[in-house]
This record gives sequence, structure tokens and C-alpha cells, in this order.
Amino acid sequence: MEIKVSSKHMGLTPAIEEYGRRKVEKLLKFFDRVQQIELRLDRARVGYQVEIIVDVEHHDDFVATVDHEDLYACIDLAVDRAARQLKDYKERVRDHKHQSPTGGKEQ
Repeated sequence: MEIKVSSKHMGLTPAIEEYGRRKVEKLLKFFDRVQQIELRLDRARVGYQVEIIVDVEHHDDFVATVDHEDLYACIDLAVDRAARQLKDYKERVRDHKHQSPTGGKEQ
């Protein structure tokens, strides 16, 4: 599993990079088949924009984008959105696997 952190229109300090890595690592506990996580930090006109791209096996990438005035709050909100997407997907996969067979009698 690989985590990539990049920035645009701003300097990436070691503190910000470490904070971002620590936060996105929490996404691994929500879904096992995560292959790569990309964290993109961008300086917007007012505040910051954070985009998290989660590459999952056998599915399109999950993308969570957040705009906020505070960079750390922006990272937190983006991680929350990505976690929600992963949880919902995991529930759909789990529910689909555990449905009753279509053949035979319905009870």
C-alpha cells in the first residue's frame, strides 16, 4: 500500500506531510483492499483545497474534495468524507454477498 502526498501552489512542510500521512493511514481500517492513497494539497484563493484519491481493488477510485480556510481542518474533513465513501462501499459489497440465493422457494 502506497501513500503519496503532493502540493500545488504552496510549500509542503514535513509537519504538514506527516499530519496528512497519519490521517489518511486511518482509511486502511475501513476497507482492506486499498491499493493506493493520494493526498493532494492546494492553495486556493481563499483557504485551501484538499483532495484524497483512494484506489481500491476492482472499483473506480474514490475521490473526496474539501475546501476550507484551515489546512488541518480541511485534511480532517476530506478524510471523513473518504472514510464515509469506503464504509458505504464496504456495506454494499457485504450486503450483496450475503443475500439469499435467487433460486428455490422464497420464505
